[in-house]
Amino acid sequence: MTKLIIDREHLLSPLQQVISVIERRQTLPILSNVLIKLCDNVLECTGTDLELQLIASQAVESNESAAITVPARKLLDICRLLPEQSRITLDFSGDHEKLIVQSGRSRFVLTTLPASNYPQFDASPPEQELSISSSRLKRALDKTVFCMALQDVRYYLNGLLLELTDRTFRTVSSDGHRLAVHEEQMEQEFAGSRQLIVPRKGVLELVKLLRDDDQIVRLQISSNTVRMLLGNLVFLAKLIEAKFPDYKKVLPKALNRVLTVDKNALKSALTRVSILSNEKFKGVRFDIKAGVLQLSAHNPDNEEAEEEVAIGYEGEVFSVAFNASYILDAVNNIDSEQMRMSFTDAASSCLIEDEKEQRYSFVIMPMKL
Repeated sequence: MTKLIIDREHLLSPLQQVISVIERRQTLPILSNVLIKLCDNVLECTGTDLELQLIASQAVESNESAAITVPARKLLDICRLLPEQSRITLDFSGDHEKLIVQSGRSRFVLTTLPASNYPQFDASPPEQELSISSSRLKRALDKTVFCMALQDVRYYLNGLLLELTDRTFRTVSSDGHRLAVHEEQMEQEFAGSRQLIVPRKGVLELVKLLRDDDQIVRLQISSNTVRMLLGNLVFLAKLIEAKFPDYKKVLPKALNRVLTVDKNALKSALTRVSILSNEKFKGVRFDIKAGVLQLSAHNPDNEEAEEEVAIGYEGEVFSVAFNASYILDAVNNIDSEQMRMSFTDAASSCLIEDEKEQRYSFVIMPMKL
């Protein structure tokens, strides 16, 4: 006979942490369930879609042991809608095909599937480990996550590259039209060098889970998975098995046309001008001359927009066009007030950098209008 009496919040919290990887409709019905394990005064909730797995644990007062899988969304909704500060009784001891949930005058009977049928996550043993603060890891992901491709046939672009060398932790992403690179320094030295491609869904999940604080995140790397330990939460993701393109070759060289501009002035002007750009391609023309950047756009309805922004530039006059949304994504990730845009020529890519902070670089390919 196994019963667990638990505070509503202590059950709700781990369920909320793992629910995002549990899909409502699955080819395997058991993947719509959450695996609940009770053992040695710990309640453990596990959710997986076979590519990602989240395990959240919660200390409880029970020496009992039990394991069962129940419909994740239904159990979460029940807990969420019960009154705050209420106590919940989970009764594992009746019919093995049912879980009884009771709280006050409420009673729910949920259909279950055996824990023994819950699929094992295919993770090889850890080979290397490193630690990094949650805030640093979150910043590195935030600065590059928006550049990942979406359902690209080049499947290695549908994820984010983690590059580890010595004391440097680098994140890189590209969708083939633009590239973002961010660098963080680690407290400890990493033995050798390693490149991992974390799939898009895993990266987006991590961004939600990480907090902007000094909590230490432990990364455990194996041949096919990355495991991250964040407090009471264990995150596992299968790696994309491919080689990421050499991004260093994409970084433009011989940059002989460099301008500086106020980030907010460019953002405001570009946002206004792009209103009348082609809705599909979002193309905006950049006419660059000494001290002035002229932005212009037009659309198939023969509507036009023009605006000028003061810049620091003394080189020859030239023109180039970009997708306004791509430029705005880069601008939004610049921390300083001033940003730098560097060109080799009008036909080559543009390198965008924070004028003070050298850890972040953004490369965007020009477009034809």
